[in-house]
Amino acid sequence: MSDILPRCAWAQNDPAQWAYHDTEWGVPVRDSRTLWEHLMLDCFQAGLSWRTILLKREAFRRAFEGFDPARIALYGENDIERLMADNGIVRSRQKITATIRNARAYLSMQDHGEDFSDFVWSFTDNKPVLNQSGTSSPRSPQGDALSLALKKRGFSFVGPVIVHAWLQACGLINDHEPGCFCHAKGNTPAA
Repeated sequence: MSDILPRCAWAQNDPAQWAYHDTEWGVPVRDSRTLWEHLMLDCFQAGLSWRTILLKREAFRRAFEGFDPARIALYGENDIERLMADNGIVRSRQKITATIRNARAYLSMQDHGEDFSDFVWSFTDNKPVLNQSGTSSPRSPQGDALSLALKKRGFSFVGPVIVHAWLQACGLINDHEPGCFCHAKGNTPAA
């Protein structure tokens, strides 16, 4: 990965984010559990920079037992206190409890025969949406609608701005800037 590649402005001058930008951000994710993990990380990002979450991502995975919804759904007060004491992650009681609620909501969808990936991708007609405006927005019609649908299913901390950022990161919305080498590649990882 070279630092001379034309990238989105947010990653242009940050070597710590080049690999993430070039190989992950905007690449379509179809695995339900991976989508759920990314949504939880985006929930923790609210009010912070993505760089902060990216640098703590492995600590989050360790602290939340690989983001296994079945395990997290069983968390109680002792687990919340354990997570609040973990300086490797963002220690927000509200975001931690939201992650527990969201694990339960995710499992409830499964119990009702609803595949999380199919559900999420239905908001983009099962294909990535290409932003052709040339400007990025903190919201999208797809993010607004999906935010409401997630809340109806019991999810929390999934406002339209968080959901839109998640859709961008997981490749449901291709929001790479027009001059970025990833924009023209149609949301595929760098070679």
